[in-house]
Formats: sequence, structure tokens, C-alpha cells
Amino acid sequence: MGMFSKLRSDESWKDERFLPAEGIVNLRDLGGYVSYDGRKVRRGLLLRGASLCSATEKDLSLLSSMNTVKVIDFRTELEKRGKADLTVEGAQAIDFPIGSLDSESAPKSITSRKSFDLKKVIMIAAFNPEARKSADSMYPILAFREDNQKQYASFMRMLVETHEGAVFFHCTQGKDRSGLASAFILSALGVDRETVVEDFDLTNRVFEKDVAKFTRRVRLLGGKKEAVAVINSFVGANTENFQRVLDEIDRRYGSMNDYLNGPLCLSENDLDILKERYLEK
Repeated sequence: MGMFSKLRSDESWKDERFLPAEGIVNLRDLGGYVSYDGRKVRRGLLLRGASLCSATEKDLSLLSSMNTVKVIDFRTELEKRGKADLTVEGAQAIDFPIGSLDSESAPKSITSRKSFDLKKVIMIAAFNPEARKSADSMYPILAFREDNQKQYASFMRMLVETHEGAVFFHCTQGKDRSGLASAFILSALGVDRETVVEDFDLTNRVFEKDVAKFTRRVRLLGGKKEAVAVINSFVGANTENFQRVLDEIDRRYGSMNDYLNGPLCLSENDLDILKERYLEK
């Protein structure tokens, strides 16, 4: 079953954006959201999810059948240790590593590991004061650190220059870095802020059981609310912090569109190309 829960047997909350996956957690399609001009995001072109290290043959065949031409990995080299993506036939694998923690504050017990064990990393982080600080600063680090902005800019440039086929992008759990990437894409396509936040928060439906499981473990080890908050951020998706960083983007740059034009290096012509490519006619 892998590290995290697959979709629950009661999937009444799941909409058509979720794709049938056995080993890829949180696999879904950005298609169907409505832009400000009434056009919908085209289905089957913009796919997000967790890593492919636990993908089954059926999962890989699904992505291949959707004409996935590029698989984007936002994970760092540390995260990929022993967790390499499996190959989607016909797709080009591209790395845009984005760090979600400050290297100086990341505990050595995490960074020195020969392989990346997410379960152990999360439990270490819950009881590490510096990691607790990182939980609060994660989204600002992703959105405002220059090296991360350059990687997101390269990712968005790749979307502009992809003329056919689907793009699948992921991080480790398909929630934080992929969540921000989705926010940038949907915003570039003219989807409103409320919908962007709803798409981000949908991840918490997927990881609800895992958050509860890790919370129980932390509390059994004596963890208090600060430790539980780390679990909510590192296992779930912290929607409140996500909204704060969207507000901070507006404060620093004027608007999301100005952020896309600025650090993410998208011209108005680039935005038109994205809309032409990824919105229904």
C-alpha cells in the first residue's frame, strides 16, 4: 500500500478530477475549472500528483494512454534517494528540484540519511524546534526564495513551450510544491482565487486518515499542539498558510498576475499562449 493511504473506500467526495490510481497518491486532473471568461481548463493535459516511485503498471499505463509527454519532478536529490520515479513510456523526465526547507535549519538527522524515509522524517520533524519553524515558513520559502522562483519559472516556461500531449508534475506527496504549481497554472489561466484555494484544499481529503494516524503517534510519544501542527503541515496541506502566502504575493508584487510577470518571467504573450493551449475554445 505504500507510505500514505490511497483514496478511501467511501469516495463520495471525490470528483471527476481524480484519476483512478493504485499506487500514485493524489493523482488528479486540473481540467474542468472555469476561467474568468467562461472557458474551462481542458481535461487530460495538466496532471498533478505524488511521486511515481510506488506507481503500478496500471498507473504507468494510464499516464501513457493519456499521452503524457513530460513528467516533472519537483523533489530534491535527498528526497529521491531510494525513491526514484518509475518510467512512463513515451514521456520525458525533467527535474526542477524545489527545496521546501532551509538547508541550515533542516535537522542533520534528516539530511544525513542515505535513503529518504518520509515516515521517519515526519516523526523527527514533529519533535524538532527548527523543523517546527520550517512548517510555518514552508510556503514563503517555496514562493519567495530566489532559487525556487527560478525553478517555478523554468516549469512555467516548459508549459508555454509544450505544444502537445499531457504534462504530469509532482513532488513527494503531491501537495505543497505541486499545490503551488497548480495555483500558478490556474491563476495564469484566469481561474479565480477561491477556486485555486479549493483545489489546494482538496488534498486534505486525500490525506485526512494519514493526518489522524500520525497525530495519534505523536501524541502517544508526548507531543503537544506544536508537534501536532507540524503533522498538519507535513502530512496534510496547510490551507491557512497557503492563503497567507497568496496574500503575501499580492502585498509584495501587487497581484498574482504581477508575480507571474515578475519572478516567474511570464509575459502577457506567454499567458495568452497558455490560455490558447490549455483552455477550451
